[in-house]
Amino acid sequence: MTDVLIVGAGPTGLVLACDLARRGAAVRIVDRSPVPPRTSRAKGPNARSLEILDDLGVAEEVLAAGSAPLPMLKYRDRLPVAETDPWADSAPSPDALYDRGRLIAQWRLEEILRDRLAGYGVRVELGREVTGVAEGPGGRHVDVTFTAGRTERARYVVGCDGAHSSVRKLLGIGFEGATAEDQVMVCGDVDLADGALDRTRWHQWFDEDGAVMLCPIPGTRTGWWFQAGPERDGRVFLAGDAAHVHAVAGGLGMNTGIQDAFNLGWKLGLALAGRAGAELLDTYEEERLPVAARTLDLTSERLRATLEAIRRPGGGLDAAITSDTTGLGVSYRWSSLARGLAEDPRAGDGSPDAEVRTARDRERPAPQPGDRAPDAPCVDAVTGARTRLHRVFAGPGTTVLGFGPGSAAALREVAAAYGDAGVRTCRVYAAHEDRAGSGPGAAVVDDEGHAAAAYGTKASDGTGTGKGTSTLVVVRPDHHLGLSAPADDTRSVPAYLRRLHGGTRSAEGAAERFSGIGGRRP
Repeated sequence: MTDVLIVGAGPTGLVLACDLARRGAAVRIVDRSPVPPRTSRAKGPNARSLEILDDLGVAEEVLAAGSAPLPMLKYRDRLPVAETDPWADSAPSPDALYDRGRLIAQWRLEEILRDRLAGYGVRVELGREVTGVAEGPGGRHVDVTFTAGRTERARYVVGCDGAHSSVRKLLGIGFEGATAEDQVMVCGDVDLADGALDRTRWHQWFDEDGAVMLCPIPGTRTGWWFQAGPERDGRVFLAGDAAHVHAVAGGLGMNTGIQDAFNLGWKLGLALAGRAGAELLDTYEEERLPVAARTLDLTSERLRATLEAIRRPGGGLDAAITSDTTGLGVSYRWSSLARGLAEDPRAGDGSPDAEVRTARDRERPAPQPGDRAPDAPCVDAVTGARTRLHRVFAGPGTTVLGFGPGSAAALREVAAAYGDAGVRTCRVYAAHEDRAGSGPGAAVVDDEGHAAAAYGTKASDGTGTGKGTSTLVVVRPDHHLGLSAPADDTRSVPAYLRRLHGGTRSAEGAAERFSGIGGRRP
């Protein structure tokens, strides 16, 4: 029996399939199209999606196949009137390697993901349309029927088959909302004569009644993205456009689907391994549904701003681009997996309305449970090679970071109790700390202090006495913070890991040893 059957082989389904396949799941992915599509819809991944693609090991190929976002050349009455580069003032930072998205044809991105998936021995099954989905007796599996009448069985089914999802319709799940006629756009790929337009610019023609836009497709000689606005007068999960669609402003459609898949993949992986059950799977909807609602509000608001901007000469699509469209600020602070939220007055009210952090939030000294885990450049303590924290997090596992000398004993106990359950440890040393006897797991040197700054820790007081603050930080497999706790807190980290990874024989044997760290009892 298949562990997970994914219906739909667009970016959302392919990201989920890659994530599950690398976890060792028996995954299949089907698509009703007889051949892979060669048309483009989305223009490419945003900054947060690039981090996910980096984790999957394909970011370098995506960067090579695509191009940076282009300056926007705007016309009025057929004459150029303004040029804007919305990303001119942005740059990578220590906590975010990617400060902007990448332009790449969707079909090219899908090719890259299909090749990655094939490396795990899984290939897309084309020309297979689902006509029936029914939960089996006892709720232990799902029976899936295809057009030829053949029924196959899977433990879980995930519908990633777009806005007209057959899986959603077969389940009778409603799809609320409507599309306003003045928000419809005609999109497609077109060929222009070689040299007809400058391919280093995104050309945008606007007047008070409509718009026509042409953006060059990277990797092609004469291909362009064309967009035009109309003239004005239980055991089945849904991800991507099968679960939500919204206005095109901000380019968040495909990106929201990719991030849906990254949130769901690790939870399904733990459930398939028998380490988690329905409670963890329920957090997929708990966390991603509010994000979808917020994205709908954001894209609608950005569309209104764009429609207002283009009424004025020089206005254009740059009005749709804000820091929120990078995806780096998406958080799950309200989630039941955001441990310690209620006790931290800096965390706000934790409501779903606050999942996108404001600029003021980003200035706080430390990320809160549920926030994206910051990146930071550092040095491998063993090889001396440059690396970064997101490389430490990469792959299908939870990571426990230890800052300060007092974290060493706790990291050893975590490794002993949960090392066989997919939990990794990493000691983060300050530049001045003695690194002798680092123990099991990875170790990096925060040589420039960026990791301590990003996580709001003070690894040591610099005297060598070990009196500085020692902290443990749990980073979920999707690079969001689970909790941050003092290293001598003997309850929080083990309890959180038990929730994600279940009890293990090693964990039971280590419980008493862990409780003795710092002299505190659970």
